[in-house]
Amino acid sequence: MPDAPAPARLTLGGDLAVNRLGFGAMRITSPGIWGPPADEAAAIALLRRVVERGVNFIDTADSYGPGVSERLIAEALHPYPSGLVIATKGGLLRPGPDRWVADCRPEHLRQVCEDSLKRLRLDRIDLYQLHAVDHRVPIEESVGALRELQRQGKIRHLGVSNVSGPELARARQAADIVSVQNHYNLTDRSSDTLVDACAAAGIAFIPWYPLAAGRLTRHESALAQIAERHRATPAQIALAWLLHRSPTTLPIPGTTSIAHFEENLAAAAIRLDADELRQLAR
Repeated sequence: MPDAPAPARLTLGGDLAVNRLGFGAMRITSPGIWGPPADEAAAIALLRRVVERGVNFIDTADSYGPGVSERLIAEALHPYPSGLVIATKGGLLRPGPDRWVADCRPEHLRQVCEDSLKRLRLDRIDLYQLHAVDHRVPIEESVGALRELQRQGKIRHLGVSNVSGPELARARQAADIVSVQNHYNLTDRSSDTLVDACAAAGIAFIPWYPLAAGRLTRHESALAQIAERHRATPAQIALAWLLHRSPTTLPIPGTTSIAHFEENLAAAAIRLDADELRQLAR
């Protein structure tokens, strides 16, 4: 969208209006995404600042901690302000730090959804996402279990994560899918076709790892030049590119620092022109 700001908001599932720069709450845990943070008070202060600054989409998962991120979100923000959308995920087991094992059996998904409801102190989760594809279980069975929880009123909308195009198509046969969360950033564009497919279908595309942990070397020169022009940081330009990439992208940069969060948030105001977008598309 050259010479104009990227759309500031999108609507999930036809009824949840969210600002297009969200917050990923994975890193408010300890290294390895395992255990509580060293300073829980700082994590709680960060979450409160996120909401104070108008971010109304927070992404988490039962496996972050495990359970830690959801618990801290509830401690910081419950009772939740009107309009705040908390999205969580289920389908990954955590045998230890930095270890992730898919378990998308229907019985497991039913249990972890109940656990997330309790930790988040919710009667219904606005967006519940299948965190992975478990190749031992047909995706239709996993999504079908979530669809049943949706019928029971425990889930408002459903999403999927870490899927291929054919897997998304199969999931959409089993339920109404309103979001896809895949690895995507300037450096890794393996989900390019899914980004476009989601835009065409009105499905939110939530790029995780949106800044590649700062390792955006493929576009280092272009980012530096464009950042200097905008008096911004290269990371801010990378986030602005994601917002311009498609009207349904919903980046969720995460951090443990209020200052870093404020820097990320400022990216939403950056306008990239056609020439800059061409440079970054190379």
